[in-house]
Amino acid sequence: MKHTRATLAALPLAGALLLSACSSSADIEAEQAGTSDAGASQALVVDTSPEQADRVSTDEDPDAAALVPAAIAADGKLTVGIVGAGDPPLAFLADDNSTVVGSEVDIASLVAESLGLELDVRNISWEQWPLSVQSGDVEAVFSNVGVNAERLQLFDFATYRQGIMAFTAAPDSDLSITEAKDIAGLTVAVGSGTNQERILLDWNKANEAAGLAPATLDYYANAADALLAITSGRVDAYLGPNPNAVYQESKGAVSIVGTVNAGWPNTTYVAATTLKGNGLVDAVQAGLQHAFDDGSYADTLTRWGLSDEAVEEPVINPQVAS
Repeated sequence: MKHTRATLAALPLAGALLLSACSSSADIEAEQAGTSDAGASQALVVDTSPEQADRVSTDEDPDAAALVPAAIAADGKLTVGIVGAGDPPLAFLADDNSTVVGSEVDIASLVAESLGLELDVRNISWEQWPLSVQSGDVEAVFSNVGVNAERLQLFDFATYRQGIMAFTAAPDSDLSITEAKDIAGLTVAVGSGTNQERILLDWNKANEAAGLAPATLDYYANAADALLAITSGRVDAYLGPNPNAVYQESKGAVSIVGTVNAGWPNTTYVAATTLKGNGLVDAVQAGLQHAFDDGSYADTLTRWGLSDEAVEEPVINPQVAS
């Protein structure tokens, strides 16, 4: 077993903005090469090579490996689907513009190593993952998939992170957002049809019932556009996935001014996703538990700045509100 830590490097704000729009770290580095270091802030940066020399590793757990269904273990691989088009720090393309790297790949790697299997990563789109699991094209998905009642009917889950959303604002913002009244009268960027939108709409209803002004919701198709809206002053804040916010804050692009669970007012979790009833989830949960026990899970979250999303233990199919 070996554990490694990430290094720190100073990156300019321009690099942070570019990273939201580019899928290759080679593009990012090329842009940074022509940018002055003046005003750069200390930022969390990990190895962006395809080899991932800084990745945290674990060893095989024979008890966990014994739980892998024979049909899946036959080829010696754990085939994992990851949405890797460009969503740091969860998943993005390495310097070769083809290898998917990121925190989700690292967690999947720990599970594969625990099970004595070779990790086979498939870069898929978000829309593809349900059918990819059901068709057998991938055996598991590690891609910020939240557990909900509808998905539990078709898939099995083993939790490994809390599902947290973050409010981000300009770096010099004095906002603090922890509850509904804190968004009264603000203009908040959000994605349409997301859990974040549902939370904001519920908070607006509560504010109107309390005689407070509702927030104005400004819709954006992606985080890069929302980030530009913040930096230009068009919106007061943006509500999006916490991992992306942590990454952008580390670059000095934004400040995190509050967080809320994606399942508000309940709690929801991010989980490894497998086909319901095929038995793989038991092995995945055991593999995760091995990584929890030896510290490689905690080290991996630290590597990507996501320690605040840690869970105490991996749980199979947690109860969720319908």
